[in-house]
Amino acid sequence: MVQFIEPNLQHLSLMTSPLLFDAASDFSGGVAMVRAGETVGYIDHNGSLVISVADQNVTVATDFAEDLAVARVGEYYGYIDRAGDWSIEVQFRQAKPFSEGLAAVQRGNQYGFINRAGEWVIEPQFDLAESFSNGLAMVKTGGLYGYVDPTGRQAIPAQYQDGWSFSESLAVVKSRGDGQYGYLSREGRVAIAPAYDGAFNFSEGLARVRQGNKFGYIDAAGKTVIDFTLDFAADFSEGLAVALLDGKWGYVDTAGNVVIPPQFDYAADFSEGLAAVQIDGLYGFIDKTGKWAIPPKFTNVGRFSEGHARVQMDNRWGFIDPEGNLLTGATSR
Repeated sequence: MVQFIEPNLQHLSLMTSPLLFDAASDFSGGVAMVRAGETVGYIDHNGSLVISVADQNVTVATDFAEDLAVARVGEYYGYIDRAGDWSIEVQFRQAKPFSEGLAAVQRGNQYGFINRAGEWVIEPQFDLAESFSNGLAMVKTGGLYGYVDPTGRQAIPAQYQDGWSFSESLAVVKSRGDGQYGYLSREGRVAIAPAYDGAFNFSEGLARVRQGNKFGYIDAAGKTVIDFTLDFAADFSEGLAVALLDGKWGYVDTAGNVVIPPQFDYAADFSEGLAAVQIDGLYGFIDKTGKWAIPPKFTNVGRFSEGHARVQMDNRWGFIDPEGNLLTGATSR
């Protein structure tokens, strides 16, 4: 997610410090969104400004998804292309990134889906809608959750208290009776019976689930792989998952072994072999042995993506490489 800071009004082309920006996003598709003062744009891996958003009224823009990015003007949203121009004009109260050729948007009080030309494919009729994943999109109607296909056909009837997008061909749902969580297949069959007080998406073949106040992990067959001994847990990423034990964060492997002992005040998922962790109020990055790759000296950080991570010092954002070197050279094209 992009984190936005109160602007310091400067223009991108006037900046020379490596810590240039009031806001920044992770790299995705070769570019990263940055904001300096009231100017929003995208830089490449060299730090050069390669996409200038033409409409200076844009205050927020997301990563590109299927070559379009959500952008906001005032309280409404539209989509810009990789030239920085409007592809779909500002008109929606909410807008989600494109996925599988469609985007969920809100007109008035209802959600529907548009194509890349901005045409309605599924007319607004839902109280809530999420992006398509594995060929289906979660929608809420009449206070209940179900799933539609790209034509708008109700593939799984709205009958659940809660529902999540599909991940690894399974979706979290909350039953109406006892309020327990389980998992559905894409065909709408119960793949894992509702038996959990909390459940999350599958990642790398495992899903974290909660019974009472403890977390564990199950496989796609519903078998408990890691017992319910963790105070909190995150999804698996690159073979490791963040876990909370006795008030500190560490990492476990897919067998439940503690491979990096709990010692951090905060810990994030591994990405490109490194993970952001916090100790004594500052963030740095560790490798998979738990050793410091980049010592803690930042007030906030993102994850490594495409060889760079965003970092914050003194309320300003910049980017570093895996050795901790700051990316320099941000200029307008």
